[in-house]
Amino acid sequence: MPIATPEVYNEMLDRAKAGKFAYPAINVTSTQTLHAALRGFAEAESDGIIQISTGGAEFLGGQYNKDMVTGAAALAEFAHIVAAKYDITVALHTDHCPKDKLDGYVRPLLEISAERVARGLNPLFQSHMWDGSAETLSDNLAIGQELLAKAAAAKIILEVEITPTGGEEDGVSHEINDELYTTVDDALRTAEALGLGEKGRYLLAASFGNVHGVYKPGNVVLRPELLKDLQAGVGEKYGKSSPFDFVFHGGSGSTAEEIATALENGVVKMNLDTDTQYAFTRPVVDHMFRNYDAVLKVDGEVGTKSKYDPRTWGKAAEAGMAARVTEACANLRSTGTKLK
Repeated sequence: MPIATPEVYNEMLDRAKAGKFAYPAINVTSTQTLHAALRGFAEAESDGIIQISTGGAEFLGGQYNKDMVTGAAALAEFAHIVAAKYDITVALHTDHCPKDKLDGYVRPLLEISAERVARGLNPLFQSHMWDGSAETLSDNLAIGQELLAKAAAAKIILEVEITPTGGEEDGVSHEINDELYTTVDDALRTAEALGLGEKGRYLLAASFGNVHGVYKPGNVVLRPELLKDLQAGVGEKYGKSSPFDFVFHGGSGSTAEEIATALENGVVKMNLDTDTQYAFTRPVVDHMFRNYDAVLKVDGEVGTKSKYDPRTWGKAAEAGMAARVTEACANLRSTGTKLK
């Protein structure tokens, strides 16, 4: 059961929250980066989450027509086959889908899973993300209600981002300013609209100063202790301890202390993309620099086939990214926690 069933995915998230660890959610854009993520999880003996953004899905769909649904569905089907060779369990997720891409991405994928469930199968993806952070909170939550109902019917968990994460990812951008902090009122409105599980389970990407992209520690003011206030404010009203399952977005450059505080306050999923992109690309660059004359037919020469063979540098890229995934598991305390 390498790809989690709906029941197992719920169990994974419950175990993470109870154990105060989180799963690295690794963005992939190819079969090769998928294998790198799976390898990293397996070497860490950690379960995990594999995710595909709209840009990643478009890339996977091929540059001839760039169809996001085709790209995402094809890699998901591929994952269902190859993940069986890895001794860990992973969930498949789609990342950051804004309003203008819902009809070309998340909604069709929900329909695919609904059809599968109607035939007695498991959904193709285990969770989908609705990124309404560019909308008003009222519009964001209204669309969230619609998507949550469809997701629940297809045995899928929805992820919602209710307030902005700074920086840019796949065309969705927000300024880095004081709006990057979710308030207790924002959280209360979310609970009122989406419930606390009775309407379907969802993951909440709240903002505590997060920024997508590359930055060094200290350049962005993260306040993960804010998550405790959100849990307490909503929990007090509804009589439920720690009601939210939080997602940590924009974590590149986060300190160990910031990550630990986030885990203590209910983060069960942390997205990694920028760091793993670099970890994949860096060995390729090293190979090309070291073998310049061999990978290029310089001055009429023929080069060296074994050096420009994509399998040669591709193996190094996979190893580099897998190592970064394993490091993420250690940072998020998921190492050694795989389901038995």
